[in-house]
Amino acid sequence: MLLALPALARAQVAPTPAEAARYTGLHAAAHKGDLAALKAALATGADVNGPDAHGRTPLHVATFARQRDAVRALAAAGADLGRLEHDRYDAVTIAAVADDEETLRVLLALGASAKLTTSRYDGTALIAAAHLGHDGVVRQLIAAGAPLDHVNNLHWTAVIEAIVLGDGGARHQATLKALLDAGASTRLADRGGKTPLALAKGRGYAAMVALLEKAGAR
Repeated sequence: MLLALPALARAQVAPTPAEAARYTGLHAAAHKGDLAALKAALATGADVNGPDAHGRTPLHVATFARQRDAVRALAAAGADLGRLEHDRYDAVTIAAVADDEETLRVLLALGASAKLTTSRYDGTALIAAAHLGHDGVVRQLIAAGAPLDHVNNLHWTAVIEAIVLGDGGARHQATLKALLDAGASTRLADRGGKTPLALAKGRGYAAMVALLEKAGAR
């Protein structure tokens, strides 16, 4: 099970170069960040939420491509900021997995939610970012009200994922600290009944053990 789980980041399917080359209309404009073409397509009645074959809307495409001005223009045109593509990722989770703090900042400022349940794991953007040790993203999501103690269908929280899918290094430590400082639970256990502290001890992550014990974990 553990060996398969790093595929979480790969579960997102960004447009391939071949797909991007075939895009027309809003999808092409979003991928390129071509605001003139984007406005022209909208003026002709293009569907701002129209999907490609993977369910990716122009907003998803612009987020994958880090085209922040296109993200703003699409939002102004009524793009659904919480729309999920076929693998159940929204733009916020796409940016979170990409460690793209600036695009995430734009999306959250536009009103995108950090609270959605996303992905095949019934997780959240916060859990995905914690898994990957994207500590700056984690801090942004916490500030935006992301649910700290959401439990996904693997029975893991963001705290647990930072430990069991992390490498115990500096960024995962910073991620865990941000979650603990925000008040994330140290008591919620995995499906086998192991607490975050037990999991950190079992992996020999001494710095994480110290953080957890300082937060009152047992």
